[in-house]
Amino acid sequence: MYIKKIELKNFRNYENLDVDFDKNINFIIGNNAQGKTNLLESIFMSSIGKSFRTSKDNEMIGFDKDFCKINTFAQKNFSDLEVEILLKRDLGKFIKVDGINKAKTSDLLDNIYIVIFSPEDLKIIKDEPEKRRKFIDRELSIIKPSYYDALSNYKKVLIQRNIYLKEKYIENSILDIWNMQLSKYGAKIISMRDEFVDKIDKISSEIHKNITNGREKLVLKYDPNIKIGKDLETVIYDELKKSEENDLRLRTTTRGPHRDDIQFFIDDINVRNFGSQGQQRTAALSLKLAELNLIEEETGESAILLLDDVMSELDVIRQEFLIKSLSNIQLFITTTEITENLKDIVKNAKVFNIENGKIKS
Repeated sequence: MYIKKIELKNFRNYENLDVDFDKNINFIIGNNAQGKTNLLESIFMSSIGKSFRTSKDNEMIGFDKDFCKINTFAQKNFSDLEVEILLKRDLGKFIKVDGINKAKTSDLLDNIYIVIFSPEDLKIIKDEPEKRRKFIDRELSIIKPSYYDALSNYKKVLIQRNIYLKEKYIENSILDIWNMQLSKYGAKIISMRDEFVDKIDKISSEIHKNITNGREKLVLKYDPNIKIGKDLETVIYDELKKSEENDLRLRTTTRGPHRDDIQFFIDDINVRNFGSQGQQRTAALSLKLAELNLIEEETGESAILLLDDVMSELDVIRQEFLIKSLSNIQLFITTTEITENLKDIVKNAKVFNIENGKIKS
């Protein structure tokens, strides 16, 4: 799979852009705040209909504009594929795939597979659990649209339950409605997360072994907020009932998959708490490369990788391993300059110089 071209209208600082890409390596070069990451963001939108930078669609619409549009043309299974995303200020999002309207964002999934790797992802190991949950949610949504639906429904119910917990008078029968709904969707989320982490653990462990020449062993463990049982829906419901008194006191839902985490261990040592920065970065790199492998394993298609200013954050050894591991997929690499380490790669790449939302020759 690869993206052939993209057309942008009023997307952030791009008023008009029509650009063809190389099916292998694409370098996007420019100073900061010129639009390099904006271009990657528009490409990423074609995958899951959401930004990797903001939850507010209006922020992607150009200043003083009423709308923005992204048209992405790709090749998948040797067939052409077109994704159109139209964002109208305060009116919402409109999606078409091959000219056919899609009612929900989840209907966009399972078309274009994209993985983003940025400096923020290098912090995924040591940062707060929310970052690791977002990693799981984003990647699982790409390969399993049913997960995206369960997660969206869970979040809607969670918001409603938390709002109700702030009411002055609480009726147990109404609270129980939210408990049953959270249990239903939460069981699906936890089950799919457990399977996902098990698969990604095996793949990332092998990649990490290769990066470290067999010197270290990486292990990932799913750390659910609610212990997994046979009848998961009942288990979650019982936990929510047990925590009602505490939830009423704190005015928020304290139990459920919205509190999940992943633990990373290198040679039985918790990497988040005791690992070196180098170990944390190698673990993060292994995790990202494992995403690519898992997507291909699950879908039969190679994913597209966006490297957003990440090369400068990696040492020479990790840079070389990264590039050598990605010879068979389409790459988009943003950077402010071509370093000596990257010059050999550039010889076989298409280079785009970005200046103030325009491509300069």
